[in-house]
Amino acid sequence: MIELKNINKYYRSEEETLHVLKDINLFADAGEMIAVMGPSGSGKSTLINTLGFIDTKFDGEYLFEGENLVTSSDDRLSKVRNEIVGFVFQNFSLIENNTVYENVELPLLYSGLGFHQTKERVMTALEKVGLADKAEKHPKQLSGGQQQRVAIARALINQPKFLIADEPTGALDTHTSQEIMELFQELNRNEGATIFMVTHDPEVVPYCTRLVSIRDGAIIEDKAVVSE
Repeated sequence: MIELKNINKYYRSEEETLHVLKDINLFADAGEMIAVMGPSGSGKSTLINTLGFIDTKFDGEYLFEGENLVTSSDDRLSKVRNEIVGFVFQNFSLIENNTVYENVELPLLYSGLGFHQTKERVMTALEKVGLADKAEKHPKQLSGGQQQRVAIARALINQPKFLIADEPTGALDTHTSQEIMELFQELNRNEGATIFMVTHDPEVVPYCTRLVSIRDGAIIEDKAVVSE
């Protein structure tokens, strides 16, 4: 599904050149749940921005289902991001003034659907994350775990080819983190969702099928995670 071939990324200023990603080769099949792990400054955020078509300035080749989409126009890339990738962030990134329903609906409206076409899909997504009864609530009326579930429903709404979850449990307590990771695992196992889980937390890794460790811009480990 995804092939990164000899990816190198540099940040250049007048004073210096920073080599942020170093000869990254990464292959991912549909249905994998991959933990991308590394300390702050390791390059994992840059790697994820590359995977999510956010950062397209790099050396090397990124093939998605055999096609190089990075050479596309900005308009096409925006469409690709909206349709192919679902993003879940540590701070939920919900719109406070919108209801849960409206937050989840938003990507559908961006992709051109009318209000009358969205209801069934929004409610199905909310049911998947166990929040069908919270559709008319606002984010501030929900717990942190519930807000993250809304963010996951929003990420799923366009039926993306893969999800990128960037430290999705970073703002949650231990019990809630466990619930959210079980939800991701369920989506992976039952729905076949392909998930990249960016984390620095070793407790997240056992929920995944594979671990990719990155340090100083290079992949230092890539191995299957054995379920206990």
